Amino acid sequence: MRRTVCILLALMMLFSLTGCGRERVPAAFEDGRARPSNSGRLQVKNGKLCSAQGDPVMLRGVSTNGLITSESFLNEDLFRELAEEDGVNLIRLAMYTYGVGIVGYCTKGDKERHKKDIETGVELAKKNNMYVLIDWHILSDGDPNTYLEEAKRFFAEAAEKYASYENVLYEICNEPNGVDWQTVRRYAEEIIPLIREKAPDAVIIVGNPDWSKDLYSVAADPLAYDNILYSLHFYAATHGQPYRDMTETVSRSGLPVFVTEYGITAASGGLPRDTESADVWIDLLERENISYCMWSFAKVAEACSAIRPTVPKYSGFTEEDYTPTGLWLLETLKKHSTK
Repeated sequence: MRRTVCILLALMMLFSLTGCGRERVPAAFEDGRARPSNSGRLQVKNGKLCSAQGDPVMLRGVSTNGLITSESFLNEDLFRELAEEDGVNLIRLAMYTYGVGIVGYCTKGDKERHKKDIETGVELAKKNNMYVLIDWHILSDGDPNTYLEEAKRFFAEAAEKYASYENVLYEICNEPNGVDWQTVRRYAEEIIPLIREKAPDAVIIVGNPDWSKDLYSVAADPLAYDNILYSLHFYAATHGQPYRDMTETVSRSGLPVFVTEYGITAASGGLPRDTESADVWIDLLERENISYCMWSFAKVAEACSAIRPTVPKYSGFTEEDYTPTGLWLLETLKKHSTK
């Protein structure tokens, strides 16, 4: 009898270590936050981002700056640090479509290098149990249709490559500007079916006019697809109560919203920092179950950057390495630590 009990105990220990054949999740990831290991492939249900099981989840993340200029941040130690120590469960990979030299994917940039950086970021996020947002980062190009054919090829290829990845989400147009919602809508109706063909259940996030701040236009004529959210971007020192009122109104009406980019500074990325306004924004997003991602985890000499420009390393950051923006971010992540 004693031998039987010992065998049973040994088997129980084995199953607890192996997860009955599944890869065991490190204890550091068992932190109450939504992660691929516990929430699986996400979905949009009743206007909210939800787990595979249908429970509302929150993604609280950080965005790279330009992907090519942020390559040094795509390293194993940093991704582990963000996930395990800081509580980040989303990384946004901002790939500029327009830019000078190697920066712009569509303007003579090295396409293979961009795609390799995306692959590196996706794999690091997967290894470290985080979701990852592939961001087609239009900005100066304004109209997402400017490089429509490039976008179609990129998203068709990406959707096929990452179809089996449960941690990948797609942001198909960062900040449309100078165009109306119908123009953006036509673009989305070209891109979404291409993603759906290869990744039918993928979550797709769609930008909107006025640098992704015109949710009223979207709410009046939303897209007829499942698993769609709509971007909202704000910078706390510039976008105050009227934008919060809009966000609350459309969210409570059932429009699925995702803050794929926000800052605690002015919209320029420069001073001032307005942490009081930023705190009010975060409280609203938490109440409404709207996920959010901060711009940017970078060393760029801007007030919106999380790391001081003079810091020589790309992981192992201490409090002294963070800007006031970065310190606010760490405190906010600590404060809102579950779900």
